[in-house]
Amino acid sequence: MLEDKLLIWKFNRGNREVLHRIYEKYKDGLVTLAGALLHDVDEAEDAVHDVFVGFIRSSGSFKLTGSLRGYLATCVANNARNRMRSQRRRQCVPLDEAGLPASSSEDAAYCAVFGEQLRQLNEGLGWLSYEQREVVLLRIYSGLKFKAIAESQGVSISTVQGRYRYGLEKLRSLLNSEVER
Repeated sequence: MLEDKLLIWKFNRGNREVLHRIYEKYKDGLVTLAGALLHDVDEAEDAVHDVFVGFIRSSGSFKLTGSLRGYLATCVANNARNRMRSQRRRQCVPLDEAGLPASSSEDAAYCAVFGEQLRQLNEGLGWLSYEQREVVLLRIYSGLKFKAIAESQGVSISTVQGRYRYGLEKLRSLLNSEVER
């Protein structure tokens, strides 16, 4: 977090090289998040790029109040939500059919060890409603508080907590094969 504050400080003072550092630091995780929300790697990459274009425009006036990772993840989720609304693609598609973003060799080794579990988790996430999937991913992946998620979605904290609870329950049931898909 201290490194992020230093990067933002330099970014606000016109140092454009730090943007590259921020992009490289967070792009893979953000593309993964967007891919899980949009079910389309190309759309996910576009959503992340759009977020960074907006981020560039804030140079000189950007204020970081929380974590940079959380801020960028919220922006990506908002962008993904807007894309979903505009394309009216509300159908459930298992994530393994959507393709996965490129990964590093370290990620590949991780996937080789936990491949089947990850495949099942991705498939389970694909069966959640978009709203539940977004809350679960923002809470678990980005570590955002329910309050921050509620503000970004424009709903109450109790609604976000309910989506999270029901999403996890459905995911748990799907992974334990207790529910018919």
